[in-house]
Amino acid sequence: MSKLLYQGHGSYRITTNSNKVIYIDPYAGEGYDVPADIVLVTHGHHDHNKIELVPQKQDCRVITHVEALAEGKHNTFHIGGITVEAVAAGNAKHNPAECVGYILAFDGITMYCSGDTAKTEQMKSFAQRNLDYALFPLDGIYTMDLEEGAECAELVKAKHNIPIHISPGALFDIDRAKAWSAPNKLIVLPSETIEL
Repeated sequence: MSKLLYQGHGSYRITTNSNKVIYIDPYAGEGYDVPADIVLVTHGHHDHNKIELVPQKQDCRVITHVEALAEGKHNTFHIGGITVEAVAAGNAKHNPAECVGYILAFDGITMYCSGDTAKTEQMKSFAQRNLDYALFPLDGIYTMDLEEGAECAELVKAKHNIPIHISPGALFDIDRAKAWSAPNKLIVLPSETIEL
């Protein structure tokens, strides 16, 4: 069964049924002990792009916002049975020309990895995709606040909405997570692994 390890802040690791390992926005917490097949970086801020933390398999693909936005468009990558689709991201502190989110498809699961963003126009189209999981940043300083995050969750309509990036300088803030009024909320604590 596919699994997600939440490392804390905006960092998490996915392991697929076939043991493909995907790291998203490596920076925080623990769990950098398994070599990666794919490393995804949503943008260049220091708390999202510590690629050096991640051991890499020989054929590991590293995709940052640079590759994701090559030729001025949001690109899609097919890597060993996994689809990585770059989507729009950005806000007042994150230039949309230098930031992306990703929609991942693997093992029959779809997951929206939003990156640091506010509400985007593209989110309106996500509901029709019947996404299984969506991860939203909610610190209210560098990313959306709890209210806007709940609006985004209503727009995206994923089966499970996971709060992340919820307290600058900390791995997590359980009180803010509990206060988030999004539908289908799923709280995952740092160092916790869930089956997808």
